[in-house]
Amino acid sequence: MKNELKALDMEDWDDDDDDEVLFESEEFSDQDSDETLQLDAILSDDLPVLPLRGVVVYPMMWLPLPIGQKRSIRLVEDNLPSNRIIALVTSKDESVEEPTPDQIHSVGTAAQIHRVLKTPDGTIRLLVQGMERVRILEFIQEEPYLRARLEVIPEIVEDNLEMEALMRAVQELFRKLIDLEPQMPDELAVMALNVENATQLAYLVAGSMRLKTDESQKLLEMDNVHDKLMRLIALLKKEVEVLELGRKIQSEAQGEMEKMQREFFLREQMKAIQKELGDEDEQATDIRELEERIAGAGMAEEAEKEARRELDRMRRMPIQAAEYSVIKTYLDLMVSLPWQKFTQDNLDIPHARTVLDEDHYGLEEIKARILEFLAVRKLRADRKDERDEENEDVRDKIRREREGVVLCFVGPPGVGKTSLGISIARAMERKFVRLALGGIRDEADIRGFRRTYIGSMPGRIIQSLRRAETKNPVFMLDEVDKLGRDFRGDPSSALLEVLDPEQNREFRDHYLDVPFDLSQVMFITTANVLDTIPPPLRDRMEIIELSSYTDAEKIKIVQGYLIPRQVKENGLRIEEVKFTEAALREIIQGYTREAGVRSLERSIGKICRKLAAKVAAGGAGEQTIIDAADVVVYLGKREVYSEEIVERTEMPGVAIGLAWTATGGDIMFFEATKVPGAKGFTLTGQLGDVMKESAQAALSYVRNRAASLGIEPDFFTNTDIHLHIPAGAIPKDGPSAGITMATALASLLTGKPVLPYMAMTGEITLRGKVLPIGGIKEKVLAAARFGLKTIILPKRNEADLDDIPETVRKEMKFVLVDTVDEVLKAALDWTEEEHLKPKPAPVKPATVPNNRAKRNRGKVLPELPATPL
Repeated sequence: MKNELKALDMEDWDDDDDDEVLFESEEFSDQDSDETLQLDAILSDDLPVLPLRGVVVYPMMWLPLPIGQKRSIRLVEDNLPSNRIIALVTSKDESVEEPTPDQIHSVGTAAQIHRVLKTPDGTIRLLVQGMERVRILEFIQEEPYLRARLEVIPEIVEDNLEMEALMRAVQELFRKLIDLEPQMPDELAVMALNVENATQLAYLVAGSMRLKTDESQKLLEMDNVHDKLMRLIALLKKEVEVLELGRKIQSEAQGEMEKMQREFFLREQMKAIQKELGDEDEQATDIRELEERIAGAGMAEEAEKEARRELDRMRRMPIQAAEYSVIKTYLDLMVSLPWQKFTQDNLDIPHARTVLDEDHYGLEEIKARILEFLAVRKLRADRKDERDEENEDVRDKIRREREGVVLCFVGPPGVGKTSLGISIARAMERKFVRLALGGIRDEADIRGFRRTYIGSMPGRIIQSLRRAETKNPVFMLDEVDKLGRDFRGDPSSALLEVLDPEQNREFRDHYLDVPFDLSQVMFITTANVLDTIPPPLRDRMEIIELSSYTDAEKIKIVQGYLIPRQVKENGLRIEEVKFTEAALREIIQGYTREAGVRSLERSIGKICRKLAAKVAAGGAGEQTIIDAADVVVYLGKREVYSEEIVERTEMPGVAIGLAWTATGGDIMFFEATKVPGAKGFTLTGQLGDVMKESAQAALSYVRNRAASLGIEPDFFTNTDIHLHIPAGAIPKDGPSAGITMATALASLLTGKPVLPYMAMTGEITLRGKVLPIGGIKEKVLAAARFGLKTIILPKRNEADLDDIPETVRKEMKFVLVDTVDEVLKAALDWTEEEHLKPKPAPVKPATVPNNRAKRNRGKVLPELPATPL
């Protein structure tokens, strides 16, 4: 058996012709001899120790060892041929080339050298045979090589049924391992089955497996053969499981490859059959269709070059490739874009005016701007022959061909900004595209995603133009003031190129990666406020403000537009229902106090639905006339208002201010009271820093004018003042409430109430000057909605009165002031005879612009924007 083990291991012993045989034992020359040296006699003295790196030698194991270190070569040369027994001990760290005694294990194997070869490069190759396990007792020499005294470690072998069972288990697992490992010869399995010695079986299996050095050393150090076999069973099971799993994976991969090859061969056969029948395959059909569409798309030179390059890649690519569908999707988009598709503009000015008047009442400034735009285009077209286009500069041609205008409609909700864009498209007979920008936070929504990402797509601009199928639509970017920004980018910055007439001629979407001309698109944006629009973006737009509607305008809009539309949408006939003007005014003033007409249209629709239910139930017949008294029957009771203006302002310390918000104008009450104290001044109502500073300035002015107002000198020393603005759940800020707060404080301290039905707005200085403010039109219209009759405004805002409708100016009195003294004179110095009390109209309390202020009264709503005053 030992000779068989030796013959098997010797297959790796390569005896080249150039190698010099320095030593060869008689036992090695005579393969039939089992004679070995007596180890005990040799161990009586000491043995040289040869450290090994990354290998463990077991007893009864033949192994070739290459030696290249000078210390190891010296060891072999000094001990041959007199002493052929050496100790082979494994190093603890494989990276150490010349380990010291404490860097090698204490247990190794005594081995006999059978053959020594010297190679041309100076290294020595040993053929050794493991004999017995030995333990190092003491090192007696470290230079020029290691020598130590050792003792033989006997193997503990138990002869029982359990040992026989363990041997059979090891043999069976070893056989499975050899079946799964193609690099291990089948003869090893036969040898293992023929081994009757448990120790020899353990070392045979351990030496044949690919074990880590630490694991091999642990097996060598085990004294009990029973423990060795148990450990080998665990290692064999793990190795067999790993190899079985690897074979399963390899089998599945092979099966998948065979499936792909089978599909490939079948497709090739189908191609051959189709070729014989004269039919084209799917790939050839796709490429031919795309080639035809590219030729007819009218792309720009760079775009067509890129499309044909991608088509060539697609032609060389198998249809099964994942990139094939990506390229096809890209080319489908390229050929679907309106590179040269236009709609012919209708430049008939009377026709455009008729369409705009049909869709919208009023809005004369906007209608005039649209007609100006059409007139310019008409003159360009009519006088084309008068231009010297041959000598025209390229930049002049570009400026002439582009639209050159980006309109921005700014106004409260419901005043017709979006519907106005639809009317413009209808007047010009262009297609209309609307893109809602509210909540967009990713720059890629505008510019698109790069094609390197899975599932990438073009931006919304390109997608919308693809759906429009024209290069010159009216493109509305709705709610541009509500764009967001985060770590993914700033969409408003991406819009700079889109809305800039100097740049959008070559707009590059990240997905397309070729320029697309947006200069023929008429862009229109809408917004409720301008403050949130970045200045560079705002600079690219022509701002047109749409103000709130007056009650008279709302009545005209309802009669001419909303009632016919709601009657039609609810299945009624126009002759079946009639709204009186008194009913409409009741709905406007009692149910829908708003800047626009959305709630008003919903109320009209609610009445029409109730009438439709009545008609559907068999109540058809005479015309139903809706009067003011009938409104409560259909819409329910009016909103209950806590107090009327005349009641809230009849006591000193209360004044009415005017506010501008994103949803239109509104009124606000300022209430002041005094309590015993010591110069305290309290501000409540969730006020911003600017408004608090205005309140401090107002108090300082009143204290400075205390003598002329008749206030006792020591009044402020013994009094605390509290100024409150109701609707405390709504944030408020702005400087234009300065004169209102000064008036409320002066009214409190003088005991004079403010003139009823009076409101005011203006910024105050410490010297008593009244500075101009903004939002005059919205504020005045709000005052008109609430039935106020007298308005105090800064004199420097006198020019803004021209923007107020004539009907409102006739119903109201405007007091223009330069100083706070003039304000106090107009607000506090009045007599009962001077004031003609009109019939009071019920109004809302001091709230901010929408109905949720009432629902949220008493709640903290940090998400609401501050109300600028």
